[in-house]
Formats: sequence, C-alpha cells, structure tokens
Amino acid sequence: MDFLAFFTNIVFVMALGFYLITNLQWYDYKIERVVLKHHKPLWHFSLFILPFILYYTLPQYFTYILVVYLVLLSFWYYKLDKKLVFTWRVKRFLILLFMVTFFLAMVSMIKELEGYSFVFLPLLLTYVGSKGAENYMFMAYKKEAQKKLLSRKNLKVVCVTGSYGKTSMKNFIAQILSQKYKVYATPRSVNTIAGLVRDVNMDLPEDTEVYVCEAGARLRGDIYTIAQFVQPHIAVVGKVGPQHLEYFKSIENIQRTKLEIIQSPRLEQAFVHNGVTQEQHEKVTFFGNAVHDVEATLEGLSFEMQLHDETLVLESKILGAFNTINLEASVLVADALGLSAQEISKGVAGLESVEHRLQRIDAGGKIILDDGYNGNIDGMLEGVRLLSLHSGRKVIVTPGLVESTEALNLELIEAINKVCDIAIITGQLNATLFDKHLTVLEKIMLSDKTQLTKVLGEKTRAGDIILFANDAPNFI
Repeated sequence: MDFLAFFTNIVFVMALGFYLITNLQWYDYKIERVVLKHHKPLWHFSLFILPFILYYTLPQYFTYILVVYLVLLSFWYYKLDKKLVFTWRVKRFLILLFMVTFFLAMVSMIKELEGYSFVFLPLLLTYVGSKGAENYMFMAYKKEAQKKLLSRKNLKVVCVTGSYGKTSMKNFIAQILSQKYKVYATPRSVNTIAGLVRDVNMDLPEDTEVYVCEAGARLRGDIYTIAQFVQPHIAVVGKVGPQHLEYFKSIENIQRTKLEIIQSPRLEQAFVHNGVTQEQHEKVTFFGNAVHDVEATLEGLSFEMQLHDETLVLESKILGAFNTINLEASVLVADALGLSAQEISKGVAGLESVEHRLQRIDAGGKIILDDGYNGNIDGMLEGVRLLSLHSGRKVIVTPGLVESTEALNLELIEAINKVCDIAIITGQLNATLFDKHLTVLEKIMLSDKTQLTKVLGEKTRAGDIILFANDAPNFI
C-alpha cells in the first residue's frame, strides 16, 4: 500500500463511518433498526454498499471515485433537516474509528499488502468496541442516577406513557402541579432509558419536589426497564393506538407494553385510560369518561369534569378537544398529590401550549397551527376540524401519518378533502397515496421540505389558516 492508497483508505472509511453514525443516531443507535427498519434503504445502497463495491472492483480509479463520493455525501448531508448532533458518544465513535483505521492502514503499508485493504473491518471493530464502551459507561451512569433518585426520600416521581399525547400530558401535569410544588419535567420528548438517565444525572435540580417524566417504547420490556429505574409513585397510561405497529405487530402487544409502567416497586396509584384495559387492579383508577360539555374552538377549551362528588368547570387556552383526555389525567394526578379544586382550576386556566403541539401562532395576518410534533390520527383529525372553524382559506402541510396504516392515512385524506383548500404533502413516504386520493382545490407534492418556505410564501396570504400536521424528518 502506497501513501495515496493509505490516505484514500482512511478518508473513505471515515466517510462511511460518518454515514453510519448519522443513521445510528436517528435510530437510537440500534443497528438492527438501521438495517431492517430504515425508511430510505436506497440511501444505504447508494451511499454505503455501492461505494464499498467500487472500492474493491475498481481500485485503480478509486481516488477519483472517492472525490465524487465525498461530493455526493456532502450534498446528501446538506439536504438533511435532521443533521448529526456531535455528542460525546458520536465523538468517541469517530475518534475510535480513526485510530482503528489508521492502525490497520499502517499494518497494511508496513506489511506491503496488495490492494486497498481494511474497510469493513475497522467499521465492525469500532461499532463493537464503541457499543461495549457505551454499555459499560451507561451502566455506571444508570447506577449513579438511580442512587440519586432513590436517595431523595421526599421526591415524588410521576411517569406518563401511552401511544401519543405523552409529552403534552407530562407538561400539563407539571404546570398544574407547579401551583403547589417545585416541579421539574423532562425536556422535549426525552422518554428513553438513556435519555432519562442523562436527565437525572445532569439536569434534575436538587430542590425538586415532584419529578415528571415520560416513558416511550419500541420493544416489549422498554417501559418495564424505565419503571424499574425511575420507580414512579404515580403512573399514567394514556390512550393506546397503532403507533409503532411495525415494531409491536399488534395493538395488544402495545397495550401490554404500556402497562409495564404499573410494575414500579414504589407505585402508589396508577391512572389508566379505559381504552387500554378493563382488568382491575387495587392501585389502578380508570379515566376517560369524566369530561363532558366540551367546547373546543380556535381560542381554547372549556369543559366540565366530575371529580369525586364535585363538578369542576374548567377553561384553558390549550387547543384541541382530544386534549381533554390529557387534562382529565392531569387533574387526577393533581388531586392525588393534594391540590385543591381551586388550585387545579387555576393551573388549568394558566396552561401554556406545548411547543409544536397544536400551538397557535398569529403572524402576518395568518393563523398558524403548529402541530409538527403530533403524529397520531386523533390529533391530526382534530387539527383539521379546527381548520374548518376558520372563515378564510384553509391550508394543511403534512407528510401524513408515519409508522401507521394505510387505512388511517385514507381517513386523514378524507377529512382533508372535506375541509382544506390547499394541501402541501411533504416527503415521499405517503406521497403516492395522497397524490392518488386528494381532491382539494390545489395539492402540491414536495419530495422534501427544502422548497416549503418558498411555496408557502407564494401560495398563502393574509387571512389564511395553516396547519402543520406532523413534521417527519426527511430521512423518513
């Protein structure tokens, strides 16, 4: 191996490693999901498999091929809307990959091995080594975090799970409980065991009286692992639907997984939506039927809720009738932790919209309903219904439902056809289905979101209402 081959080998392996770690980060560092569950498998062929084949079949031309590959990889990365976050885990992976690649390339050069060698091997060694190191460090971090949680005898832990609405419910509970307690809630959509361990170690304030977190899952046992870690005193299981059905295979598996949360060793009370199970448990209270007389407009919500022998009349600036389910659970948690009816009413009235979850924004004479982080059928249908209350033109921007079924996407399309004037479909995941069945006055199909700002500027005007329903990154 000469110097040019030595240099080319290192650059090529690092480029492949960059592509690999970017995909791993998207899919929670699970190699099986990157390989078997990736939404754009053609990327794997064009940016990983084909270059790998060319490396060995055309070694005499590969320096030139590498230049073309680097340009294509750079263009691919530039077009991404969810770029690689250079966490310490990513940095460790790339540093280890460089060291392993450099060492093997030196061996190849010193031994005067023929051809271009060691491309897959350094990637394999680095992945295995990195995963082993991360697992070892994670177990230490996890032990430290759990010790921190369990040592705070006066700290109450509330954990929320469900197919959708977890983040909204978590934030509603935290805001209402703040009427009486010093509350800390996990930021954004942190809901994996790794995210919770990091949150407890790095961000949980010392003076917190109530810690509110959420639990997500892709596999059976994920919620159980979280339940054994945070050991919530109060657990909430919201509505369960066909989210992530491709991983769980059936609604029943999803329901069983979500119910793992009640296996907390410190459980005092659990609130479970009555659509999840009817199985009685001494610590379980079912919810879902206590709210009535709901009025949901573009200005907010008003409803009545039966709590013990009292009827609470509640108002909130939160949008979306479906949020009454989240608010019902939040009120029950607040009641369980000793808040008075007056404190609960004040807390509900003061709730702020959760960012990107049916958040109303008034700008430039337009009403924007930012529901970008919502990806379930109930929420998206409610967003479309809210559009129908507006007297001006109605515009929806959506990739459709992700990790769901064709039937539910058709249900969404039917609702859009009845209400919307303009539909802008982003991404390729559901493009064929929407293009075939949409009958709105104007439909615009965008393969990615790079032209979205320009299109909105050209197609919308003052007086319009625009719903951003789901915001799937373009790797989906």
